[in-house]
Amino acid sequence: MVSYPPEPWVLHGRACLSVWSVPVTALPPLPVRPVTLSGRAVVGTAFVDYQPPGMVYRELVAAVLVRHGLRLGVSITRIWVDSAASRAGGRELWGIPKELAEFEWERGLTASARDVDGTIASVRAEPPRFGLWLPLMTSTWQAFGRGLARTPLRATGSVAPLRATWSVSPGGRLSWLRPHRPLVSVGIRGLRMKFGPRRR
Repeated sequence: MVSYPPEPWVLHGRACLSVWSVPVTALPPLPVRPVTLSGRAVVGTAFVDYQPPGMVYRELVAAVLVRHGLRLGVSITRIWVDSAASRAGGRELWGIPKELAEFEWERGLTASARDVDGTIASVRAEPPRFGLWLPLMTSTWQAFGRGLARTPLRATGSVAPLRATWSVSPGGRLSWLRPHRPLVSVGIRGLRMKFGPRRR
């Protein structure tokens, strides 16, 4: 049995985050309704490098903007990490479908992830030198047992726009993002994120 920290998790690191507009018909199944405009949904993808203090691992995530009643949040459709503890904790605490992958992280915010089937996706970007310190408050909505798990997420970091070039494997589990391109991308430095506890 893999052990992992109790919730909440407080994580620190850096990230490259991109926002996409994707046809609703291309989305994987979701436990709640996506927020749509003219038949399109908002998707966020990110490579994240979590560093001390806190758990140390890397992550590739894709999440969709959703609503549950009047509440807005995100639902994570695909996510890969290189930590068995993060994988186990994400699944057992919050219903987040984490899978294992291997990561390469070059200088700046250039990174790639691959699993047993090959390369999943990669991004190439230069880290911003300056940014604006911004807060974020949202929740994740995930299928959990026979119901839903809502888990609060609070984050702060130095955020700045950047040019990011994504490459998504045509045969991988993010292929539904093709042939689209991100609308906007940002780099986040000094990321501090508190995830959980899950609302019961």
